[in-house]
Amino acid sequence: MRTKPSPGGRQEHVEQGSTTATATATATATARGGFVFSEADEERRRGVRRMKRTATGLLVLVALIYVAAKWAENAGAGGWAGYVAAGAEAGMVGALADWFAVTALFRRPLGLPIPHTAIIPTKKDQLGVSLGEFVGENFLSADVVRTRLHALGIGGRLGAWLAEPAHADRVTAELATALRGALTVLRDSDVQAVVGEAITRRAETAEIAPGIGKTLEKVVADGGHRRVVDLVCARAYDWLVTHADSVEAAVQGGAPGWTPRFVDRKIGDRVYKELLRFVQEMRDMPEHPARGAVDRFLADFAADLQSDTETRARVERLKSEILQREEIQDVIASTWTAVRSMIISAAEDERSALRLRVRSSLMSLGARLATDGRLQAKVEGWIEGAVVYVVTTYRTEITSLITDTVAGWDAEHTSRKIEAHIGRDLQFIRINGTVVGALAGLLIYTLSRAFGA
Repeated sequence: MRTKPSPGGRQEHVEQGSTTATATATATATARGGFVFSEADEERRRGVRRMKRTATGLLVLVALIYVAAKWAENAGAGGWAGYVAAGAEAGMVGALADWFAVTALFRRPLGLPIPHTAIIPTKKDQLGVSLGEFVGENFLSADVVRTRLHALGIGGRLGAWLAEPAHADRVTAELATALRGALTVLRDSDVQAVVGEAITRRAETAEIAPGIGKTLEKVVADGGHRRVVDLVCARAYDWLVTHADSVEAAVQGGAPGWTPRFVDRKIGDRVYKELLRFVQEMRDMPEHPARGAVDRFLADFAADLQSDTETRARVERLKSEILQREEIQDVIASTWTAVRSMIISAAEDERSALRLRVRSSLMSLGARLATDGRLQAKVEGWIEGAVVYVVTTYRTEITSLITDTVAGWDAEHTSRKIEAHIGRDLQFIRINGTVVGALAGLLIYTLSRAFGA
């Protein structure tokens, strides 16, 4: 219901009413067949109605001319009236015939159940199937897709585009955004579980003893272990100097109960001094026999790690025990958290090494792709192969999208939508039919009179 608005609020009231009406029409159209008649569609429909009135007005005009000409002919106005009446009569026939043809596309003329009328509403599904088959055969064939993609020269264009610094920056930024989004979506607990399981499974399946043995053998052969021995000896000597009382107490505590205390102290002092001397000599003498014994022990152990079955089995058991410890699993699980934080920080920082490297790599790839014909052909081959595979593999699904979409349309709204787009041109057929029919009728009447028919 519309009320008479005040002069100052008339436009606002009309706009609100128009908005409400448009929203209601949109909701109704969406509910019925999935169509939304936009403002442009409504303007087209208004144009169609104007052309219908024009075509109908022309029909009425020739009808009036026919009536007037027949009246004049009967009133003895002369031979010209017959010519006008014949042209007007043929114009009416042409107008009515074309009106019937145009109307039969969208609805039944005059509501009569005439066969082969209302073609679009009744043949909608068949039109959808035909359209899907047409698209599949003429646009989604492997040869057509490959020829079209090859003509585009995607490789060279892509290379020239990527070689531009601004474009490389844009791609880098988009990749960083996508990476951050992917890392944000992923749940840490799920990824940690996967990473932990993968690392644990990989470590359990891979035998580490031979690799450790080869590494140790090389280290011993190169003398790389000697620095470790030097460090151990130096630290052991410092510890002995600092904890002399602890060493003597340990020796005295292990003595039999029946020995005198002064003997125990004497022995403890002697043991401590000999042990201190031994460690000092081992620290200061690179050729000390104990060092040679360590070298031989490590060399033998490296050989056992590679060839001795029992030693290798012990290492594997020790590895499994270590991997099953809760502390180790926590360290493995926390690896993802550290990596994720590092990647996100690098992706967010425009000057990070990660983004700078990606940008540089993209520009380098673009420059090479723009000039290297073989690389262009390779990239284009990959793209063509991928697109052709998708098109040929999923052609049925793609065409069924067209078929199913058309099948889901409401017949009435489909007809109205199509009529809104092509109806104005179809009304020119009615107008042309009226004009051409009148001219043809006039020509036929003239020839008939000329040959005395």
